[in-house]
Amino acid sequence: MGPTRCTRRFERVLGDKFVELQAQWVIGESETAKRYSERALFGPGDDGNIWFWSFTSDGKRSTGTLTSAPDIHPDAICFEAEMPAGRARQVYWPHPIAGFNWAVESQTQKGWNRFVEHCYQASPEG
Repeated sequence: MGPTRCTRRFERVLGDKFVELQAQWVIGESETAKRYSERALFGPGDDGNIWFWSFTSDGKRSTGTLTSAPDIHPDAICFEAEMPAGRARQVYWPHPIAGFNWAVESQTQKGWNRFVEHCYQASPEG
């Protein structure tokens, strides 16, 4: 597919009750690059737990709830969701030098299968 670049921007919204994620993916070379975007909200659900609601430019959507991922990092922020193909999770955890790591995994009988992992650096704007 070629080189991939993804930018993630987080912003407090709706009276600081939610965090909005705007993710922009560019996959491949510039002339033939495919673009993909995601908008997600993280915040309290009706049950009092922290949830996420994600919508993507390919028309898909997912919903999941906050859980832990001590197998990845003690300070990981993890959200699990039931997807058409089964249970999946996205995990954010601190990078040892700067920024943070992000991964998406699917649950198998043998455990979690990682199929995407990125390392992000904070922008100069913060």
